[in-house]
Amino acid sequence: MRIFIVMALAGLSACSFFTSRKAPASDPTEIIVTGAPAGSSVFVDGVPTGQAAVLNDHPQVLDVTAGAHKVEIHLGEKVVYQEDTFVEPGGHRTVRVLSGLNR
Repeated sequence: MRIFIVMALAGLSACSFFTSRKAPASDPTEIIVTGAPAGSSVFVDGVPTGQAAVLNDHPQVLDVTAGAHKVEIHLGEKVVYQEDTFVEPGGHRTVRVLSGLNR
């Protein structure tokens, strides 16, 4: 009888060994754009991501894949700021626009 109980407990504990375990959620990989002129558009790798914040001091947080990226600020058809940057997986990179148009 004891052997049966021991075998049953061993079998039950083995079942939990094979269940899937969720990987811990990783932090999002982000580029944070600050200082873009009001009315400008933000592009990442040639793709428009939307209008810059109306107030220059409000950052725009963009979810991106890890790796190298080109961030551009367009004012109308003109590129007023451009920066190449690299973001580690789960990292956060801040791009401070220094065009002078927002001052």
